[in-house]
Amino acid sequence: MTRNASVRTMASIEKLKTSPTKALWTPDSWRAKEIRQQPAYPDAAAVARVEKNLNSVPPLVSFDEIRQLKKELSQAAMGNAFLLQGGDCAESFAEFSETNLQNFFRVLIQMTIALMYGAGSPVVKVGRIAGQFAKPRSDDMEKKNGAELPSYRGDMVNGMEFESTARVPDPERLTHAYYQSAATLNFLRSLARSGYAALPRVAKWNMDFVSGSPQGRHFNEIVQRINDCLAFMNATGLNLDAAEEVSEARFYTSHESLLLNYDACLTRQDKTTGEYFVGSAHMLWIGDRTRNPNEAHVEFLRGVANPIGCKVGPSMTKDDLIRLCDVLNPNNDAGRLTFISRMGAEKVEQFLPPLVKLLKDEGRHVVWSCDPMHGNTIKAPNGIKTRKFTDILAEVRKFFAIHHAEGTHGSGVHFEMTGQDVTECLGGAQAISELDLSDRYHTHCDPRLNASQSLELAFLIAELLKKQK
Repeated sequence: MTRNASVRTMASIEKLKTSPTKALWTPDSWRAKEIRQQPAYPDAAAVARVEKNLNSVPPLVSFDEIRQLKKELSQAAMGNAFLLQGGDCAESFAEFSETNLQNFFRVLIQMTIALMYGAGSPVVKVGRIAGQFAKPRSDDMEKKNGAELPSYRGDMVNGMEFESTARVPDPERLTHAYYQSAATLNFLRSLARSGYAALPRVAKWNMDFVSGSPQGRHFNEIVQRINDCLAFMNATGLNLDAAEEVSEARFYTSHESLLLNYDACLTRQDKTTGEYFVGSAHMLWIGDRTRNPNEAHVEFLRGVANPIGCKVGPSMTKDDLIRLCDVLNPNNDAGRLTFISRMGAEKVEQFLPPLVKLLKDEGRHVVWSCDPMHGNTIKAPNGIKTRKFTDILAEVRKFFAIHHAEGTHGSGVHFEMTGQDVTECLGGAQAISELDLSDRYHTHCDPRLNASQSLELAFLIAELLKKQK
């Protein structure tokens, strides 16, 4: 870090420490700020009743779990751990089932093992789940067959069906989302702690993937090396089924903090430390559309102690980036702030390097993660929204190449994915074509990688990370 950069950093930190606005933060101070991407509820009294009820329910996650995630993310910020964040574009009420949750968790754990091998470090597992029910929209209204209705904003807000009553925002959906999130988290915790994610079992899953995949021969060497490591551990006398370190999986939840009345109602204060924690998820992130430092979403998240993510698109300027660091992480704590790059394969080499270099020169401790999904959305000739596997992989490769060249840590990936065998993204070893898209296109919002594509991508990233080391 240069001397001038150091002076700027210390000055901004001291300014924020003494800023009168910092002391004025409350879980509701965001309500006085301009806010974007919110539903227009027709019944304010109904909203107030739901908020009152949510203020009295137990939080979904604990203070200690949140602190543990921040500790693990601090290692990712220093290049000593790797962040895997993935899950549904938008969770739905209709597709909530034991099978879907189990399939998602299985794929995430399989990806973890591959990435752990490639990165040579622990993998921090964070799901886009148990709260990811709301989505920002480019347009407030949607047109179809000459009719115009309010846009679908996720099951937490209104219904996907294109008819007038379904599209009316209903605050009771906030309550539904809370109880489904509680059930989801309870089930995932039981999987994580019951031996379902034990290494020997995951190794067998990966062998099954290799044997049944068109890319099997390509990935076989990685799987064999992982299995050799497990065999060596067994030979030392370590019981892999009984050892807690390899038979259980620590797992965290996250969602975009979009509906602030939901997250604020689930915010609780630790009476011992005075810190406020959002109890709806371990980690929350701010979208590229809602990251204005002077508006409500940044105002709310600046005052809570959870790890915070922020999407970084092509419109992000150097001044914006530094201001967000100052507001969201004034003490420059490693593990507090994750910047999630979502530039697009064609733009990442132009827009990301100056931002990475800036934070390096300023000595800012952040986790850099790559979201290769949102900048690569296209429409197929038949009008279906999709993404190309080749574009997703290209952005990932360029992201890590940029950090490798700069001498910084590209320490994470952020995917929209599912454990289901959907046909929503083009390509991959399955060679999903435009003609296949309508076969199993189930997403409620944006196209997701299916189980096979997710695993294939994880193995390709593992190869890339291994080579860089």
